Amino acid sequence: MGVIRKNIARMQGYVPGEQPAADGFIKLNTNENPYPPSPRVAAALAEEASRLQLYPDPMAARLRARIAGLCNVPVDQTLAGNGSDELLTIAVRTFADAGDLVASPSPTYTLYATLCGIQGARYVAVPYRDDYSLNPSLIPSRARLVFVANPNSPSGTVVPEETLARIASSISGVLVVDEAYVDFARGNCAGLLQSHKNVVILRTLSKSYSLAGLRVGYALADRAIIAEFAKVKDSYNVSRMAIAGGLAALEDVEWMKENARKIVATRKRLAARLERLGFFVFPSESNFVLARISSYPAGQIYTYLKNRRILVRYYDTPRLRDCLRISVGTDDEIERLLEQIAEIIGSKGGGGPTGGRR
Repeated sequence: MGVIRKNIARMQGYVPGEQPAADGFIKLNTNENPYPPSPRVAAALAEEASRLQLYPDPMAARLRARIAGLCNVPVDQTLAGNGSDELLTIAVRTFADAGDLVASPSPTYTLYATLCGIQGARYVAVPYRDDYSLNPSLIPSRARLVFVANPNSPSGTVVPEETLARIASSISGVLVVDEAYVDFARGNCAGLLQSHKNVVILRTLSKSYSLAGLRVGYALADRAIIAEFAKVKDSYNVSRMAIAGGLAALEDVEWMKENARKIVATRKRLAARLERLGFFVFPSESNFVLARISSYPAGQIYTYLKNRRILVRYYDTPRLRDCLRISVGTDDEIERLLEQIAEIIGSKGGGGPTGGRR
């Protein structure tokens, strides 16, 4: 159709991980939390259900107040979103005109490039080193916007705070640190907000708080940035149910932390077992691992597992064709996965890890 914007017509849309219509799958492909949210969430949703005829608070004031308290920042340095994905969209719409330069290390979350394509911005992928460390001098200084997923997806690796500080100091635009998986990591980069006014921290309740189905995220940034974000967001961008459920989840942080501890423990066991099967596993601080294998085609392992109703993530792209990204499930789910992988490649694997080089 001739009325379609040219940049939309020529771009490819973002492709989420497969969501099977049938039951009975072990889903280890979309980094969901295998454990349910706090029981307080269900109680809050049941109470809120009687008020669905009313619009939600457009600024989610109670939710933002709770976020501000947990993160030790003023309320006017927070914004709630329909998941952190909406906040990524807001950032692109706020800072990047058509033709403006947006950069991110690569491989990473492919939605960054998709959002730039929608906006008509120029997206530059800066290659990570083989071990997923980052040379900050490669980030273009003229970039209006830089995205760094930290921990990164699909690798699970972390860029040190001092490296991110160098990037924030070197660019003329804004650095967005996407901390979707931060509750599974050993630290966070919120301290950058004190030293750099051009830093935005994004987080989500989808992963660690087990609220992927409610879509709740938040941004932390200088109040001047938050004020501009508020102009760009949808009028009622967070639903009544999402506000109620998010608030209840954030009032039970210990529930989240206990689930995160279980996931981290299972992650360590998963990585060790995969290495014994011949994989190289990148050091992950997320709720998934990226595992490389040279002794057997990764794509065939993916298909084999899918035929046995186990879903993992496979990317048929450069630097990732020999890898599988595996979400951390329950111990029983991970045991079933490992049994099936051992069956296809043999318990001897490839003779040990295949190394971190590409």
